[in-house]
Amino acid sequence: MAPQEMTPERDPPGDDYTLERSAVAAILGAVDQGSRDQLSALMQPLHAADIADLLEQINSADRVRLIRLYGAEFDGEILSELGESVREDVIDELEPHVLAGAVRELESDDVVDLVENLGEPQQEAILEVLEDADRVAVERALAWPENSAGRLMQRKVVMAPEHWNVGQIIDFMRESETLPEQFYHVVLVDPRLHPTGNVTLGKIMSSRREVMLADIVEEVFQTIPVTQDEEDVAYAFNQYHLISAPVVDEEGRLIGMITIDDAMVVLDEEHEEDILRLGGVAEESALSDTVAETVRRRLPWLVANLATAILASLVIALFEDVITRFVALAILMPIIASMGGNAGTQSLTVAVRAMATKDLTTSNVWRVIRREAWVGLVNGLVFAVVMGGVGVVWFGSPLLGLVIAAAMVVNMLVAGLAGTIVPVVMQKSGVDPALASGTFVTTVTDIVGFFAFLGLAGLVLL
Repeated sequence: MAPQEMTPERDPPGDDYTLERSAVAAILGAVDQGSRDQLSALMQPLHAADIADLLEQINSADRVRLIRLYGAEFDGEILSELGESVREDVIDELEPHVLAGAVRELESDDVVDLVENLGEPQQEAILEVLEDADRVAVERALAWPENSAGRLMQRKVVMAPEHWNVGQIIDFMRESETLPEQFYHVVLVDPRLHPTGNVTLGKIMSSRREVMLADIVEEVFQTIPVTQDEEDVAYAFNQYHLISAPVVDEEGRLIGMITIDDAMVVLDEEHEEDILRLGGVAEESALSDTVAETVRRRLPWLVANLATAILASLVIALFEDVITRFVALAILMPIIASMGGNAGTQSLTVAVRAMATKDLTTSNVWRVIRREAWVGLVNGLVFAVVMGGVGVVWFGSPLLGLVIAAAMVVNMLVAGLAGTIVPVVMQKSGVDPALASGTFVTTVTDIVGFFAFLGLAGLVLL
């Protein structure tokens, strides 16, 4: 079969950018046949991210066979694109010389990202295959706090004295053999290596040789402290539209550079983490996890939800006599709980997202709380009219319609308040608001909703 006939078909750009099922089947077919040439022809057109997706989607047995057959052609970029849960398994299966070749292709920041979450034996296996200079750079980066700018930065930086002109930096870059593989700025530094400005490569290439670099620096210049949390680094890139930014030590000296691709990876990971936590799922969860791993990560949150559900049940138990006399209450209770929970989740999602983007601060928190209270009140009044009519038409009881209408107003108002106040309190207490707020908001809306509905029923209907 000619190589062009084996090229994996892909969905057209703008669709979902996933491999066609036929392409995956062709690759696994080549693995089954043990044909290394055919496998190489099928894999060669694929981007490293696509190969990583493939390795994550197939089962562990097929993954092992594919890795062993693919052999020395395994690219280091594939390791960088793999999720943590699969990455360790892949590294274990790679031959030492294949791992060495793959890792040596990576920049130091990519190697740091690769090894920082691995076990000690796997870290040592990777560090041993690096050249001395690269190993020292990675070990220094690993010495910085986890999730800090020091872990995120690359140590290769193109810098120039403030008094250089365009011609001098062009000559320097042409003669240098150690330029980073990817960079966007030349950093100007003073005699003490303090960064003073950024000059884009576009400005350098479009300016005459005699133009001074200091005259064409970027208007926006931001330095990143080496110990700054990577989440704040990503925020700075997004907020100030940075392409790259120099990293400085405690004395303000240039020690590295962070580029937009690394910052955006962090931003994407933070968004994904918040979504998973809002759902009560560990941020390390992946589709490739085993049943045991998935159960272990989800069980604690299900236990917490069970505890809060029991609290809501205790409130219902207080009104057992009322429910016994008016069975219609049992039919309508899920509506109260569902509407309150959904309204609370809406407010909670907006609040947590606003916190992550630093839009919700102490200066506007009370205005936001008042807004959510008004939104809850208005929504409550709208649905009070609807449910009041349901109570009258369905059960023929105007009083029951009045009770559920009043309970709906109370619960929707409380849901709007809880959805904003709970995450704010969590954050002030040093707890990740995305991690535990959902459970507390649901508990508040359930308890308040049941208490308001059944309490009013006991006062009005008995």
